[in-house]
Amino acid sequence: MCKRNDSDLFFTCSLIECIGRTIKQRRSAVVAGLGRQKLEFIYDYADVLHCEPIQKVAEDVIADCGLHGGNFDNVSDCLYEVPSVFTIGKVYARLIEDLSAEDDVIDTLIAVYRSWMNDVLSDYNEVAYFQPREYLAESYRAGDLLEA
Repeated sequence: MCKRNDSDLFFTCSLIECIGRTIKQRRSAVVAGLGRQKLEFIYDYADVLHCEPIQKVAEDVIADCGLHGGNFDNVSDCLYEVPSVFTIGKVYARLIEDLSAEDDVIDTLIAVYRSWMNDVLSDYNEVAYFQPREYLAESYRAGDLLEA
């Protein structure tokens, strides 16, 4: 398992969420658009990048990577209070921490964002994003949400 409370991973996941909301793309599309090299750069330099407002960093990354807008707008579709980019970033970071080893954080990040879990966590009208981290990790391993 990778280290708990990995602030670099938390920032990386929060930035992915911020970019996705800004360009209205599924988070899996954001991860694909960034690619492994850019994801590794963001993760490795998160301690520096976090000194700027996350929206500015998101806009810089969008321009640098040539990411384009889409029509996925889970924020407008939300019937309740929209969770912050940091709330969702924390959910993804904890899940990735629970699933990855110290040396495969980026591989696990890519796998999680490409998986069925991405659609589940992107639906803010459902309860999945505020479930306990152990439940989400075991559900991911099982390939579907476990019965409560």
